[in-house]
Amino acid sequence: MYGRRLSKADPRVEAYGSVDELNAALGLARPAAADNFLSDQILAAQRDLIVVMGELATAPSDHERYTRDGFRLATAEMVDRITSVVFDLEKDKSLYPKDWVVPGGSAVSAALDFARTICRRAERQIATFGAEQKDMNPEILRYLNRLSDLCWVLARYAEKHAQPAT
Repeated sequence: MYGRRLSKADPRVEAYGSVDELNAALGLARPAAADNFLSDQILAAQRDLIVVMGELATAPSDHERYTRDGFRLATAEMVDRITSVVFDLEKDKSLYPKDWVVPGGSAVSAALDFARTICRRAERQIATFGAEQKDMNPEILRYLNRLSDLCWVLARYAEKHAQPAT
């Protein structure tokens, strides 16, 4: 952002690149979701990830300018929103199988499980990057941690509500 140049090998580039990959994986799930609740949750997460990517792509010394230009930073409210959805879905105990989940119960759930694994990788990469970048916003890691939980429970929701094969 703001004309700064970084090597493709820079940990910052790896960090926001992983979030971009996660956003694209969620983009695979959204059009396959016939359920409005599911597609709305995925779209909301994708919009949040744009906020996360933008913040990661901006040097901390430029954050004031970034927000002054109308861009947002990751917030506790973003984390709280998806946490609330996770907690609401977790009330349905039938979403929790008695055994390990084998991804692929439906196209949507498979895409969400794929997104979840990318989310976990992004979280690990950003944790490493954040250990070097002392002034990184801690809400980014909190958000990704909860988003991986959301992807998992949404995948189970998608499986439960999948249309039976004809």
